[in-house]
Amino acid sequence: MPHAPRGRSLHTATHALDLPPPFRLVALREVGDAFAHAVGHAGALGAGTFVYVGRFDLAEFAVVLEPEQPLAAARLVFYAAMGALGDALSAAAPPEKPITVTWPDAVAIDGGLVGGGRLAWPDGADEDAVPDWLVFGATIRTVFVDRDAGLYPLATALAEEGFVETGSERLAESFARHLMVALDRWQERGIAAITRDYLARLAPPAGARGTLDAAGDLVLARPGRPAERRPLAAALRMPSWLDPATGGPRL
Repeated sequence: MPHAPRGRSLHTATHALDLPPPFRLVALREVGDAFAHAVGHAGALGAGTFVYVGRFDLAEFAVVLEPEQPLAAARLVFYAAMGALGDALSAAAPPEKPITVTWPDAVAIDGGLVGGGRLAWPDGADEDAVPDWLVFGATIRTVFVDRDAGLYPLATALAEEGFVETGSERLAESFARHLMVALDRWQERGIAAITRDYLARLAPPAGARGTLDAAGDLVLARPGRPAERRPLAAALRMPSWLDPATGGPRL
């Protein structure tokens, strides 16, 4: 999905990350917003641009993609990116630490929300046309800052869960590598391999079994009740894990 970089950039990276090809780093200051920057400049930045914000309390990064499929199909890259995010967390997690996803975008560790992913595409893009770009962004809480973690039973941070390496740099690097693996697997084995991996981490509502249809919509089946369909495109418009007031994961 990410095309080779085309040499387009608005900024020169000042923070070294070990990223695999074809990613090109754009590093922002701590007060920056990786996702907003990537979305706002996606056309100029080009495919493979990896926008990173060096923060102590959050791992925050975004990647620009230029798909070759119509938007309706290309949007499924969200599941590949969420799988890569889960794999990056699993690689750094203590043994048998459960990492789950609440559809479509929220990531929890041992039941506590740590953050999630989001996807943007050009406003007004036609579902049946190839979009100029897509941007996937992720935000993961690494530590609680000046807060008593016990006051937030529904939220957690990597440091609270015993992650040995909680730095945002290592998580960003790991995500980039796992994303390339996921995209290669998609090309070789088809989207079913990607959605299967995503569903392995899905935590559906109690009493329901969740599957994904060809459009990426969630289909919930409950005994004795009609199936419930939840459209992916609509769900991605408003990240479920995001606190608009802080720009970070909800507490």
